[in-house]
Amino acid sequence: MNVKSVIILLLFSFAFGLSGNAQNEENKIGLSFKKLFLDYQSQNGGEIVALRDYHSGYEIGLNYNIAKQLNLVVPIHVGVPQNNTDRKTNFTIFGAGAHLQYQFYEKESAIVPYLVAGLSGVGELEGEFNLQAPIGFGLNFKVNERAFINWESTYRKSFSVDRDNFQHGLGFVYLLGKGKKMKVEEVRDENDADMDGITDDLDLCPQVAGPVELKGCPDSDGDGVADYEDACPTYAGLKELNGCPDSDGDGVSDKDDECPNLAGTKANKGCPAKDSDRDGVPDEVDNCPDVPGLASNNGCPILDADNDGINDDEDKCPSIAGPASTNGCPDRDRDGIADFDDKCPDQAGIAAYGGCPDTDGDGIDDSRDKCPNSKGSVANNGCPEITIEDLEILELAMRAVQFETGRAALKSESAKILNQIADIIRRYPDFSLSISGHTDNTGSATNNQVLSQKRAESCYEFLKQAGISASRMNFAGYGESRPIADNNSLRGRALNRRVEFNLIPR
Repeated sequence: MNVKSVIILLLFSFAFGLSGNAQNEENKIGLSFKKLFLDYQSQNGGEIVALRDYHSGYEIGLNYNIAKQLNLVVPIHVGVPQNNTDRKTNFTIFGAGAHLQYQFYEKESAIVPYLVAGLSGVGELEGEFNLQAPIGFGLNFKVNERAFINWESTYRKSFSVDRDNFQHGLGFVYLLGKGKKMKVEEVRDENDADMDGITDDLDLCPQVAGPVELKGCPDSDGDGVADYEDACPTYAGLKELNGCPDSDGDGVSDKDDECPNLAGTKANKGCPAKDSDRDGVPDEVDNCPDVPGLASNNGCPILDADNDGINDDEDKCPSIAGPASTNGCPDRDRDGIADFDDKCPDQAGIAAYGGCPDTDGDGIDDSRDKCPNSKGSVANNGCPEITIEDLEILELAMRAVQFETGRAALKSESAKILNQIADIIRRYPDFSLSISGHTDNTGSATNNQVLSQKRAESCYEFLKQAGISASRMNFAGYGESRPIADNNSLRGRALNRRVEFNLIPR
């Protein structure tokens, strides 16, 4: 006897040994039969979609349930697949094996998917014996308590060359045995007429058997409501509806619901209330029954004329879009202060300053601060106070700046005081310098006007050459029109011939 015969004999012996040991067990043994579709060509140079190249076979098997969701299957199969060498001739195979099936659900389920793996021995009438390891999946479709339609597909890895294959099977499984036997001890009592285990003196329905939890009364539809209290004893329902069902869940039992499949109201006998605009708010409570709206607004729409996401009834600026932070009003600088309340609508500020910033942090907002970039005092409108020393230099400059007699040319000794003035201007960046020229009343008024203008301009040009920006200075001549002393004396006329330098906040 050769090796392949020994292996097949052992597998047959094992299978029928299981059958003999389990004949009386409750549905643990089953028989299966399948029509096989053998695909030897796709794994050996062919195509898996070439269905016409598939060949037939048959399989019978013995199934044994070894655990709750685990079966042992011993299949025996024969078939005539295609020869992989010339693809023109066929050869006959026969085999047997031992497979394990892991079921994802218990066999009581309507559809039971499972995985399968195992080992099979396959012999060929005109070839060699080879071992194959199948792995795959299957489905059992329950027909009744014992019968299943079965589909199984496996890939079979052969330990020999050119024998890998796919095997698909369609058939049925039938379970043997007598099923589980329920042992019920009948309790007979002369005081229990319906023999339901509840004595007649405690049984509310002594002539009809019923469960203990319902005090011996039957419950035909199993809804927990005894038949004698159940308004719908043949249909499972809800206790709060006296045992009747409520298919649409509207609180009206189906027997009283004129629209059992549409949720409605009790007042409308279970049918939906009339809702002309279909906004979910019944016409009877809809303040706008012909216009879709919101329940929160009594069925009326909420308007937002400026489309800023804020309802008109809450929007302080309903016709102009604005953010919620300013109650729907515009806020150009986004400082949280609406433009109509903002003294500086284009500069982000704080509420304490009416929406204006305080750039220099001196406590005076920029809208009132004459020097917003330099800390100053309230008394000086937010500008820094000019020191006494600097004021004295400006005062001195009226007399210290000297010109050639009757001309606008500066004398060399004027350079020192003008450079001091340039330093002062640099120390006060938020101030501008006003330069004004003046004369006494000697000569014609016209000539004096021209001379004062040119002298002021000479000082302006000197300071500009010293690095002071022209944008921070201006000059003007006033001639003899603004005397500060009496022109009838030499001293008075000397005081009136002057150039004044005044720092003015920009």
